[in-house]
Amino acid sequence: MSASDSNRTAGASWSAGQADVRPHAFDPWEQPELFRGVLTRRFFAFLIDLLILSVPVVLAVLFIAVFGLVTLGLGWALFWLVSPASVIWAIVYYGMTLGGPRSATIGMRMMDLEMRTWYGEPGYFLLGATHAVVFWISISVLSPLVLMVGLFNRRRRLLHDIILGTVVINTSVRGAIAPEPRQSW
Repeated sequence: MSASDSNRTAGASWSAGQADVRPHAFDPWEQPELFRGVLTRRFFAFLIDLLILSVPVVLAVLFIAVFGLVTLGLGWALFWLVSPASVIWAIVYYGMTLGGPRSATIGMRMMDLEMRTWYGEPGYFLLGATHAVVFWISISVLSPLVLMVGLFNRRRRLLHDIILGTVVINTSVRGAIAPEPRQSW
């Protein structure tokens, strides 16, 4: 076996010009408890997160409405900021929570869920923000029926999880910390 073949089988790095091949960290056949109830929990976690996201937006709208009354209508010109500010707020929220130390939004924490990469690493800000954007785009373009993808795979991954290479696991079974990813050697 040549040196390049041994590098390929041992998992070469990007610096050597080859992709690092890693196995899935969470096996639904060996650890089915990590995926039990994930879709139901994700639904309720989404509702909790939606409530958390909407409270500051509603407060901002009420503030602008009252401010518009006090300024005889001039303050209502600020209503155009509500939409872009809501999008920025949602992206920052998902980026900070999914990219934080627990790799879970507040709703996901309440439902004992955690998002990991397919190879077991915790999330990071850009992955969390992109996860939210791809979710909303897939729901908007493909309709909410796209969520049925999770019913047809053992890891209960949704379309945006598959696209981004993430997996959501049930952490209530093994405590608050997900198992460490398996080594590829």
